[in-house]
Amino acid sequence: MPIAPDQFDYEAALRGCARGDRQSLRKLYDQEAPRLLGVALRIVRERQAAEDVLHDAFVSIWTKAGTFDAARGAGRGWIYSIVRYQALDAIRSGAREVLVDDEEALDTIDSDATAHIADAFELRQDLGRLEHCLTQLDAAKRNSILYAYVDGCSHSEIAERLKSPLGTVKAWIKRGLTALRECMV
Repeated sequence: MPIAPDQFDYEAALRGCARGDRQSLRKLYDQEAPRLLGVALRIVRERQAAEDVLHDAFVSIWTKAGTFDAARGAGRGWIYSIVRYQALDAIRSGAREVLVDDEEALDTIDSDATAHIADAFELRQDLGRLEHCLTQLDAAKRNSILYAYVDGCSHSEIAERLKSPLGTVKAWIKRGLTALRECMV
């Protein structure tokens, strides 16, 4: 069962992955896979393609964990950005197959994966709570967050869509995410 994101040490798990600790990858997978699958699914819009993106993203996390720099951002954000970029790349290239180079990472992700996937009721409950929390945000914050995390837009693209200054969009996203975090607890 995943623990609250503010209590999970993403940076420590990424350091473990960088050292080749398979348990660290397993902990990351158990903690975030259902939500990351949702992110990928919202972008690629096909379940199988989203699962492939997630799989490839975890292989990338495993192989690139040594490049993570906590001074540049949070570990959780880094993981989500990898999934987002993998999904966007899949759409751009039209790829339906994901190539994997590291069998050890595959074994880590695949072993007993079904035992750790949240059941549909739990997932719907979380999504219902998220939907409720999103409706509590003002339109500018809500749209900024949805453009960023659902549509995969950059801050500049969001500013262009909303006809607002870049700094304002960044502030809306930051404040909106803080409000969502508080609402989801």
